[in-house]
Amino acid sequence: MVRRLLGAIPLVLGIATIIFFVVNLAPGDPALRFLNPNMTPEVLEQIRVNMGLDQPVHIRYVRWIGALARGDLGFSFTSNRPVLDIIKELLPNTLVLSATAIGVAFLLGILLGIVQAVRQYSLLDSVASIVGLFFYSMPSFWLALMMVLVFGLFAYQGQWFIQFPPSGMQSVDYAFLSPMAKVQDRLMHLALPATSLALVLAAGIARYTRSSMLEVIRQDFVRTARAKGLSEPVVIFKHALRNALIPVITLLGLYLPFLFSGTVFIESVFAWPGMGKLVVDSILERDYPVIMGGTLIFAMMVVVGNLVADVLYAVVDPRIRYD
Repeated sequence: MVRRLLGAIPLVLGIATIIFFVVNLAPGDPALRFLNPNMTPEVLEQIRVNMGLDQPVHIRYVRWIGALARGDLGFSFTSNRPVLDIIKELLPNTLVLSATAIGVAFLLGILLGIVQAVRQYSLLDSVASIVGLFFYSMPSFWLALMMVLVFGLFAYQGQWFIQFPPSGMQSVDYAFLSPMAKVQDRLMHLALPATSLALVLAAGIARYTRSSMLEVIRQDFVRTARAKGLSEPVVIFKHALRNALIPVITLLGLYLPFLFSGTVFIESVFAWPGMGKLVVDSILERDYPVIMGGTLIFAMMVVVGNLVADVLYAVVDPRIRYD
């Protein structure tokens, strides 16, 4: 794992290089957002100097990499605050949303895949396959919009028993709520965005789990476990599931890029104050330091997620050794 961590350093450096040049070679000038009819060319040029845009792109790249090595992501063009401070404020919100979505997705997907494998070719298996394909084919942002429409607007108009907040992370009167009411308020705001991400992921996880379980439950060691008189839940969950999870765990590393790219759209739809919404707003504002810093953080989280998937892979299957 130490070797893999060291190997991740040039990978992150390569990602940072691509991010920098893609952002800085894009058409447009961030200084033009401050332009007004009364501004002279000298003032505009001074703004470009203050923003560090007067230097050639390769000089800016060397300076940015040097600052990045010191843990400095620069200052935001829009708010004139350190990018690292902005990320520290919003990153926990994205981690809460992503962790909840990935946890719900794997729990729901694995359980559904087990049921489908155990009840192969049954009505339940057929219905679950159709529903799973429906959600797997659905863009997460479209599902998010439909959930806002149904559980936000329609629930409010119809005075349903349960109404979920369609946007934000907390209610306006959050500061005046009791501790338990604050927890409930946060969970209600988290429900729709996390479900929008989780359902799309769970559909794919269920298909992988079903295929893997069907292969495992036909193995000799499963028949031996049944012949020893073990109960069916013990055979399925203790013996078969652990071996079936080996290929499923690899999905964690594959789904993380999709998960973080999905948060960009989901956070924008639900006005969730996280990294995804920050990146979208920064793109619209041409705030280069925030775009590069936020995208780099996403990339580093994907790299770390793949390392975690490798560790879990070895934990589930003790035969795996990364030599």
